[in-house]
Amino acid sequence: MTAKVAFITGGSRGLGRDMALAIAKKGLNVVLTFQSNQDKANEVVAEIETLGQKAIALSLDVTNPSSFPETIKQIQTVMTSSFGSDKIDYLVNNAGIGAYAPFSETTEAQFDKMYHIHFKGVALLTQELLPVMNDGGGIVNISSGLTRFAIGGYAAYAAMKGAVETLSKYMAKELGERKIRVNVVAPGAIETDFGGGAVRDNKELNAFIASMTALGRVGLPDDIGSVVAFLCTEDAKWVNAQRIEVSGGQMI
Repeated sequence: MTAKVAFITGGSRGLGRDMALAIAKKGLNVVLTFQSNQDKANEVVAEIETLGQKAIALSLDVTNPSSFPETIKQIQTVMTSSFGSDKIDYLVNNAGIGAYAPFSETTEAQFDKMYHIHFKGVALLTQELLPVMNDGGGIVNISSGLTRFAIGGYAAYAAMKGAVETLSKYMAKELGERKIRVNVVAPGAIETDFGGGAVRDNKELNAFIASMTALGRVGLPDDIGSVVAFLCTEDAKWVNAQRIEVSGGQMI
């Protein structure tokens, strides 16, 4: 029996890397995309292969929708030779970056970048991948705890994540006829290199967030990957159109 396949954007580092590994541990093969760091992506592929699953990594710029059709054709070609199938079962829209600026000082360029990466890119890539998705699978859109609670400086980023959460409900409604589930995973503050690694490296910020979190610490990447992996299995077959916050109880 051919293993199911998960497609993860931004899978070479941070949360995406952990998602890829956690999904592979569930017995799925993995397609992961990266923007520029081929070496890091290859390292994740090698780690997945040590787990007994197959993986491929290809470059994808989520801000360039005109490149999607050709890139997906390339991915399908490699999938056919590597996996024996050119179809995917799960899509994880994870690629992203932060933008820190007070609302009054956020530039048009920053708004545009957040829009292209976190909303337009997610919507158009998903559209492009739907024809190569098997029925009965799932889509996981990565959002943020910042759509529920506000921390100054993240207005543009959080607004686009809020838009993705609304889009996800419509996707779940309209893709239900294909039995494709669509859910949102919203991480709280996590120790990664996101946003310049501030949560990880700034001891004062880390301690402040921990003090505002019910479980008393800041999140780690493997706190998120296992939840995304669960949604990429049949164990989550009746979970649909949900926003699942994974924050340890931050700012409740």
